[in-house]
Amino acid sequence: MNTAKMPTISTFHSAFLCLLVAVPTAAHGQLLSPSEFLGYELGDRFTPHHRVVAYVKHVASEATHVQLERYGMTHEGRLLFYAVISSPDNMSRLHDVRTNNLRLAGLADGPADENAPVIVWLSYNVHGNESVSTEAAMATIYDLADLGNDQVSGWLDDVVVILDPCVNPDGRDRYVHFYNRTVGRHADVSPAAREHDEPWPGGRTNHYYFDLNRDWAWGTQLETRQRLPHYNRWMPHIHVDFHEQGVDQPYYFAPAAEPYHDAITPWQRELQQLIGRNHARYFDEYGWLFFTRQIFDLFYPGYGDTWPTFNGAVGMTYEQAGSGRAGLGIITTEGDTLTLADRIAGHYTTGLSSIETAAAHKGRITREFADYHRNARTAPEGRWRTFVVKPSSNPDKLVTLARHLDMQGITYGQATQSHRSEGFSYMARTMGHVDVNPGDMIVSAFQSKGVLARVLFEPEAALSDSLSYDITAWALPYVYGLEAYALTERIDPGEPGWTATAEDAMKVDRPAAWLAEWKSFKDAQFLAALLQAGVRLRFTEEPFVIDNRTYERGTLIVTRTGNERHGNRLHDVVQSLATLHGQTVHAVSSTHVADGVDFGSSDVPYLKKPRVAVIAGSTANPYSLGEVWHYFDEQLAYPVTLVNSDAAASLYLYDFDVIILPSGSWGDVLSEKLLQSLTGWVKSGGRLIALEGAARFLAGKDGFALKKKEDDDEKKDEKNEVESYAERERRSISESVSGAIFRAHLDSTHPLAFGYDSTYFTLKRNETAFSFLDDHWNVGVLKKDARISGFAGSKTLQPLENSLVFGVEDAGRGEIVYLLDNPIFRGFWYNGHLLLANAVFLVGQRTPAAF
Repeated sequence: MNTAKMPTISTFHSAFLCLLVAVPTAAHGQLLSPSEFLGYELGDRFTPHHRVVAYVKHVASEATHVQLERYGMTHEGRLLFYAVISSPDNMSRLHDVRTNNLRLAGLADGPADENAPVIVWLSYNVHGNESVSTEAAMATIYDLADLGNDQVSGWLDDVVVILDPCVNPDGRDRYVHFYNRTVGRHADVSPAAREHDEPWPGGRTNHYYFDLNRDWAWGTQLETRQRLPHYNRWMPHIHVDFHEQGVDQPYYFAPAAEPYHDAITPWQRELQQLIGRNHARYFDEYGWLFFTRQIFDLFYPGYGDTWPTFNGAVGMTYEQAGSGRAGLGIITTEGDTLTLADRIAGHYTTGLSSIETAAAHKGRITREFADYHRNARTAPEGRWRTFVVKPSSNPDKLVTLARHLDMQGITYGQATQSHRSEGFSYMARTMGHVDVNPGDMIVSAFQSKGVLARVLFEPEAALSDSLSYDITAWALPYVYGLEAYALTERIDPGEPGWTATAEDAMKVDRPAAWLAEWKSFKDAQFLAALLQAGVRLRFTEEPFVIDNRTYERGTLIVTRTGNERHGNRLHDVVQSLATLHGQTVHAVSSTHVADGVDFGSSDVPYLKKPRVAVIAGSTANPYSLGEVWHYFDEQLAYPVTLVNSDAAASLYLYDFDVIILPSGSWGDVLSEKLLQSLTGWVKSGGRLIALEGAARFLAGKDGFALKKKEDDDEKKDEKNEVESYAERERRSISESVSGAIFRAHLDSTHPLAFGYDSTYFTLKRNETAFSFLDDHWNVGVLKKDARISGFAGSKTLQPLENSLVFGVEDAGRGEIVYLLDNPIFRGFWYNGHLLLANAVFLVGQRTPAAF
């Protein structure tokens, strides 16, 4: 970009309007421009979040056609909000406009007017260190608030704009504070300057180091969970997600790259083209380079472009050159200087251009939006008409799935009568007869959110191009580990919603013990709460029968003996925590069982409350560390100590029972000496849990049994062919697995697999194969034809046969747990949550101890 072309907000304003209608801008009255309010020109420095909030509040206070809506707070206490901007007439009937749009979508009753305003939602700064977005948002809202601007005001007659100036305030302030502390009196444009070297973990992610742009379909993060209800209240027609990319890449805008998910309609593709052409008109006029149809595809449903698209909008990603390296200015490889003002200009221009295009095509956009949802309700695309989930497979998991669907706005219900149909079994991977029974969860594709339901439930999405930007498999029955079926026949639920049948099992006057089955992560949450409350427990390593009921391995046992300090309150403590976590506790009058092991047996070990540490810091992958941190803090609610990797060498290991190594680059931290200390600690009774890259690092090291699997035969069979340079990227993906579902066989008699049956569906994101452990426990393994769904390169499948996924090495009195696939990926792979809980709580508790 030419920095002389658009250095200030006033120049942004006039330069954009010169291509429209050359009209003078009316005086703003008391409305201040960003530079007038902030005391510096946009582009001269980065604006902290509290000042952004103050400016947008100022705009709303001075412009009656701008309304603010608070939708939440971040973990660090920063405001989440958006502005609604439209013409004064539209704002005076805003509730009616919004309700009418829900009627267009079939989400509210009553007749709908298709000649209604288009709703455009602009989302800025989902990645915190892509920080130009929020600066551009202030420039954009200033122009939208200026009723003297006849051109823009004319658009607002036909458009309601929802502008979220910062989706990720915690991450953005992490970056902004770093940069403002680091930059000198004048920005240093040399790429070598420290202000272009953002420290770990960077500002891209939120407080828990999650990528919020991958969370729309899952809602694991606080920001997403607070935003989705507001999105579903509005159901916009266009959603723009503003991003940044490398400093040497020009601007990227729609249309997106292949692969497109086959649920995306021709009209959604066409509108992307129309919007992209309008952007190109301005970029060509200004002499700015751009590209389209590359890199950023529309397949994975968790993005801020795909998720809105599967909700009937046209979702788009816009990528400005810059990101966390660019600062206030940086010299590119071509020798030009890319400034913050340049970057603001790009996002400012495409934001207003998107609104302009929406206004120009208002009638068609609203009609197509109504048709999209009408077709979803009456004639959905795709093979599968109904998805059936069996509650008998695991009621706790089904309750969690129901909450997930509620958050997404997907309706479901219960079958009220028996019915036989034809369908696909997710578990067996075969077509056949399916018996639908009363109480089964029914998710019909015939609903306004039917496209989203289909995308999240379909057993395998059709992948038109294997060069995808993210994981390629995510079907919810695999995510939750539930018995489910996809039917070709339409079955409508008879009863809305789904709730588990309550069971009152605490009827013994003076119980000798309370029993809680171990089947899902909710059971682990209950266990964590009991331990936090100071309740002492045992668990069984063998099945037993008592009171004509069979209890499987992992069942938690709270005995009155050993919990005397709770006195008569023990019953109330156990019951209240069980109720809080939705668990059923069975009271028994004796610790003697009818079949199996009595509660005093060595096969019913005391469950010691573990002290857990996680090695954090710059050697840890921030995503992996964040997943573990969030797991303990927000999901399990169990204390964990994060230790900086720089301090790992001086850590007194014996203060902890469990140490977790997230994925990362551990070579500079885990020296030979520290590894010897770790193995010594393990042999003395410690438990080391190594996730993904950490486990790969340990493979082959002295003192660790894990080995990479070598397949020399395959290497010998490789052909020595001359290969095309143009095919280099496709050649590389033939040897990779970026995110596919594989069937793992579990040894459910081992504590690491308690609560599971013999099958676990693992999300594999790495092609490295590992050999079975010699003389140790191969708890989860891949066998032949293990791939279930998603793309895996052709050269990866044979080496992955007969390879290890989860293993436990016994070392002295302790254990090393290898989790080669991530069981808590992005916080949404729910069926793996129990497996990590097993590693933390149950593995290694093999010796009973006196209370």
